[in-house]
Amino acid sequence: MYLTFENPEYLWFLLSIPLLIVSHFAFLRYSKRKAIRFANFQALKRVSNQKIMTKNHMVLLARMVILFTLILAVSGTKVWYLAYTNQNDFVIAIDSSSSMTAKDLEPSRFEAAKDYTIKFIDELSTDSKVGLVSFSGASFIETLPTDDFSKLRKSINGLEIAKVGGTNIPDAIVTSTNLLLASDKGRTIILMTDGSNTVSYFIRDPILEGINYARQNNVMIYTIGIGSETGPIGYLPEYYNISSVYDSNTLMKIANETGGRYFDAKTTKDLDNTFDAILANASEAYIGFDLGIGLLIIALGMIFLEWGLISTRFRAIP
Repeated sequence: MYLTFENPEYLWFLLSIPLLIVSHFAFLRYSKRKAIRFANFQALKRVSNQKIMTKNHMVLLARMVILFTLILAVSGTKVWYLAYTNQNDFVIAIDSSSSMTAKDLEPSRFEAAKDYTIKFIDELSTDSKVGLVSFSGASFIETLPTDDFSKLRKSINGLEIAKVGGTNIPDAIVTSTNLLLASDKGRTIILMTDGSNTVSYFIRDPILEGINYARQNNVMIYTIGIGSETGPIGYLPEYYNISSVYDSNTLMKIANETGGRYFDAKTTKDLDNTFDAILANASEAYIGFDLGIGLLIIALGMIFLEWGLISTRFRAIP
C-alpha cells in the first residue's frame, strides 16, 4: 500500500503548518499582553469556574487538521493497494537477443518463450488487453495492448531474434510501462530474459530508474529468468563453453519492488509452471482509491468543530 499525488507541487504548502503553529503562539502571547489586567486571577477563576487565559490547543489542532487535509485533497492524493480485479491489462516483454537461440529449452529459449506466451493468452480468463514488446539492446513495440488475441498470436509467431546486441532491461520496463499508461485497469508486465542488464550509466542506476518509473505508474512486474546456467550462448558454437546467465538478484528486485513475483525457468516444465502461477494470479493488481472526497469531508467536519470551540469553550469575552 502506498500513496501517490496527481499534483505533488501543492505539497509544498505543508510548510505552512509550522508557520501556523508559530503564529498561533505568537498571537496568543500578543493577546495576553493586551488583556485587561485583573489583580486576583484565582478569585475570577473561582467565580467563572474556568481558566481565564487558555492556549487554545484544541483550536490549533483543529486548524492544523483542516490545513493538512485541504492540502492533501488539492494534491490529488490516491492510496494504492494490492487487490483482486477481473480487469487487468498486460504487456509481455520478451528478450530477443541472440543468446535466446540457445537450445537448453526445446526447441530454443526464444521459441519456448513464444509458445508459452501464446498458451498464456489462450488461457487468460480475465477481461484484459495484452500488448507485446521485444527487446535486446533496444526495445521494439510489436503490438499495442489489444483484446484481439488472434492479432496478438500472429505478432508473437512473427517475432525474430534482433540484430541489435545487448540486453536493455530498464528500456524494456519503461517501454512496456508506457503502453499501459492509457489503461484505467490493473497494469501488469511479464518480463522474460536470459541475460543480465548490459546497459549502464556513469551516474544513474538504470534498473532503479526503471523500477521507480513502473512504481510511479502503478505497474506490477512479473520477471522470468529463462534458461539454465549450463546452456551455451546461442550464437556461439558449444565448444566455446560460454553460458548466458541472467542476474537473478536484479530480476528478483524488479519483481519485489513492484509487487510482482520472480520465477526461475530452467526447463520447459518450469516455464509451464511459471505461466500457470501467473494465470492463477492474473486478477491481482494495484487498485487506486481517490482520497479527495474523504479528505474534504474531514476538513469540513473540523471546520464545524473549530467553529463550535471558538463559539463556546474558547469564546472571547468582550
